[in-house]
Amino acid sequence: MSEPVTLPPPPPGPTAEIGAVESPWLTDAGRGLRDRVRKLAPLIRSQAREAEQIEALTPDVLRALTEAGIYRMTMPTEWGGSAFGARDLVEVIAALGEADGSASWSAFVGVGLRNFLALEPRVVEEIRKDVEGWTGPAVVGASVFATTVGDARKVDGGWMVSGRWAFGSGCKHARWAMVGVAFDPVRAGGTGRGVVVLEREQFEILDDWHVMGLSGTASNSLRVVEEVFVPDYRFLDLSAFPPRLDTIRHHYSGAAFRQSGRALLMTVALSSVAITLGMARGALACFAEQAGKRKPFSLPYPSVADMASAQVAAGRAHAMIVLAGSTIERFADQVDARTEAGLEFSDDEESQISLALAYAANVCEDAINLLQKTLGSSTIALSNPIQRFVRDARVVTSHGAIRVDPIAEQNGRRLLGLEPFSMIGAGVPQRGVANPGKEPAAR
Repeated sequence: MSEPVTLPPPPPGPTAEIGAVESPWLTDAGRGLRDRVRKLAPLIRSQAREAEQIEALTPDVLRALTEAGIYRMTMPTEWGGSAFGARDLVEVIAALGEADGSASWSAFVGVGLRNFLALEPRVVEEIRKDVEGWTGPAVVGASVFATTVGDARKVDGGWMVSGRWAFGSGCKHARWAMVGVAFDPVRAGGTGRGVVVLEREQFEILDDWHVMGLSGTASNSLRVVEEVFVPDYRFLDLSAFPPRLDTIRHHYSGAAFRQSGRALLMTVALSSVAITLGMARGALACFAEQAGKRKPFSLPYPSVADMASAQVAAGRAHAMIVLAGSTIERFADQVDARTEAGLEFSDDEESQISLALAYAANVCEDAINLLQKTLGSSTIALSNPIQRFVRDARVVTSHGAIRVDPIAEQNGRRLLGLEPFSMIGAGVPQRGVANPGKEPAAR
């Protein structure tokens, strides 16, 4: 009988995960940016509290992220961007999340804002020239697909626009804003919903981002009180947005621009849930570091790390994080693989994947909460990163596009033989389209 084979021990540390760097879709450029981001973690973590106080990224962190290449991740290679695919983006955004949720959200917002490339070529070129050398994201998006948007009135050569738009993440750092508007389709034609691009001088940033989590994301509301003129070339009917997203792959180079419009929207969803994955990994690393230094309040162990309950919590949290990470990374690989093969996702697949991703984000939040409660009252200090992970994770999973129950309802309708609602990217209702079984609203 042959001698038994002795396997090497598993990688050390709570955040080491099986197969994390084995994906063929994770590129050297993606690994390089991930590693640069991880080197920024001490700076980001040290200024996270200040970012919460000023409700925006600090100048040092904003500059460091810009210089690292965060805001060029999904820009075309023709513009000096990285044009990353889904797997690279998940890797980098999760790495940022290990340090701080607000910094990671800032990177995620940059992913979605490549959508401005679907606008008229004239405004795209205008923005490109205007933001050369800009520190931070070029464009902020606010209430593009929301139920409540601004107002637009058709005039010769363009639109008169006014209104208020919520959740303009990164607005304090951006040069332009892309916002949703409603208009009279009888007078102007179209669906009655559109998007316009505003210059920084045309809108006001309200001091209203006073929230429990992701405080450093500068997700303030934008406002235009007196109507401002927006030329026609800076307007797009919302119904034209999905097909326009599908066509940008024919105009730019790089993995990001081989994606179909549907794959692009799925990449946005993957990027958003990667934030919670990174925060869960960061919370577990903090837990492992702190548990060995803290003494339990009610049991005579030398440290929290010696408690069986803490060991069980750490093990359970690690399993939850690995499970969630495997789900997120698997579907990121699928997006890249199908993009390379020229294959599309069906409506059913997109809906199912969106639900799995939302659920994975909630599993990450549960892992963070478990670690915080296990470690106890020492985590409630504002200087402790774990309490920030708890608050930031709750805000991420509260986002309308990744809430579990509405997406589960969509899947349930399909499973039970009912017609699903018309959606954009599986998580956002397609405005201006009648819901199944309901008459169109009267104008």
